[in-house]
Amino acid sequence: MEQKTKLHEKLVLLLVMLFFYLPIIYVVIFSFNSSKSLSSFTGFSLQWYEKMFANRTIMESIWYTVSCAVIATVVSTIVGTVTAIGLSKSNKALREAINQVNNLPMLNPDIVTAIGFMLFFTSLRIKTGFTTMVLAHIAFCIPYVILSVMPKLRTLDPNLAEAALDLGCTPLQALVKVIIPQIMPGIISGALIAFSMSFDDFVISLFTTGPGVNNISIYVYANVKRVNPTINALSAIIVYVITIVLILVNVVPLIRERKMKKNEN
Repeated sequence: MEQKTKLHEKLVLLLVMLFFYLPIIYVVIFSFNSSKSLSSFTGFSLQWYEKMFANRTIMESIWYTVSCAVIATVVSTIVGTVTAIGLSKSNKALREAINQVNNLPMLNPDIVTAIGFMLFFTSLRIKTGFTTMVLAHIAFCIPYVILSVMPKLRTLDPNLAEAALDLGCTPLQALVKVIIPQIMPGIISGALIAFSMSFDDFVISLFTTGPGVNNISIYVYANVKRVNPTINALSAIIVYVITIVLILVNVVPLIRERKMKKNEN
């Protein structure tokens, strides 16, 4: 009976893994297809990668996407971290009120947030474009950073900053040399979530950008109804980059741990 249960669990896990990863594998395989067909593999070719890199529109969409994601990540991480630290030192009533407000953008449907930003920029007569898209991305990324940093701050000794000040640190030194190193995992986690959310965003970007400024998701949406294998190549490259980053993030700490153990021995 136990063996049947374990076999059933493994089968379910296998089906779930296939459901998640088969579409990705399919896209990667057909990015090397020699023809435009998306149903039959006719031969190996790198022509769609070559055409992708030669396509100025795709290159511009990649530039806008990465630039927006990097700027939004840096700004939202700094603002979100400082805000979280400030909230940790505030009274409970204010902290709870701000936390509730902070949760609203995450609970709001993207379409509501997008329309809100669009109406806001329109009412102020701000011309939509790259700047407005970046501002919108910063705004919806900050809550995720705060949410990631706050749990780490709760685990800190509340007297840690005061101890640093008693030992001669200035408030800035106490923040940079004592508090931030202790909450660095939460900051990194928040930054990664912010980058992922900005890089992946479509709805808010569509409503807050202007003519000639398209990120990857908008470009893909505009070309999804046409047979365009260069999108497969673009998607495959994103998969490669994410895979490499995940390997580095997981492997590098293991290598460091092994080196530290060897040094200790």
